[in-house]
Amino acid sequence: MCGRTSLFIPQDDLEDRFDATVVTDGGYTPRYNIAPGEPLEVITNEATDAIDQSHWGLIPSWADEPEEGFINARSETAAEKRAFADAWKSRPCLVLLSGFYEWQQQNGGSKQPYRVYRPDDPAFAIAGLWETWDGDDEDVSCVTILTTEPNDLMAPIHDRMPVVLPADAEDQWLTAGPGERAELCQPYPDGDLDAYEISTQVNNPDNDEATVLEPLGHEQSGLGEFGSS
Repeated sequence: MCGRTSLFIPQDDLEDRFDATVVTDGGYTPRYNIAPGEPLEVITNEATDAIDQSHWGLIPSWADEPEEGFINARSETAAEKRAFADAWKSRPCLVLLSGFYEWQQQNGGSKQPYRVYRPDDPAFAIAGLWETWDGDDEDVSCVTILTTEPNDLMAPIHDRMPVVLPADAEDQWLTAGPGERAELCQPYPDGDLDAYEISTQVNNPDNDEATVLEPLGHEQSGLGEFGSS
């Protein structure tokens, strides 16, 4: 599962990191709390040197009206699902982010949000599929985020995680065929990711400011207590 992201590095750094130029109408705006249905920054296999925006939620071609769409797709079954099969064959994309958020169910009570990020990389890419929904009055560029089994870091938080791509596999994801891309859909190495508890202000997407990144003032705000056995 991946239901909230962020991307907030400066535009020059973003373009340098991915060797691509922002082409979005209105330019690029740093965001700290991006929710489904909002635009995500993406690089598609049809424009590998361009950073554009797509609606977060893949709208199936047969849908009568634009809708939120599918925000996630299981990488293990995407090729078999009607909503994703065509995109899986020929429309991979990179979804760019500074980190994502996940919620941990705690003893049947309220859910605790965590921020997950790469300490060594202020922006990175996760695997996505893109589509264009053709309507009578509008065409909507849309995207879904692929998920996989959790790594040891994520397992205590949630039973799924997005397919985080190593930097040296980003170009491969865009140019490879379906079989080779399937091999890339693996849990990301634990050591390259970190996570910490944050406040529930992230639950409201209207709270789109840097304060959502702040760790809770716990004695141990990370996940060290969940170390692998």
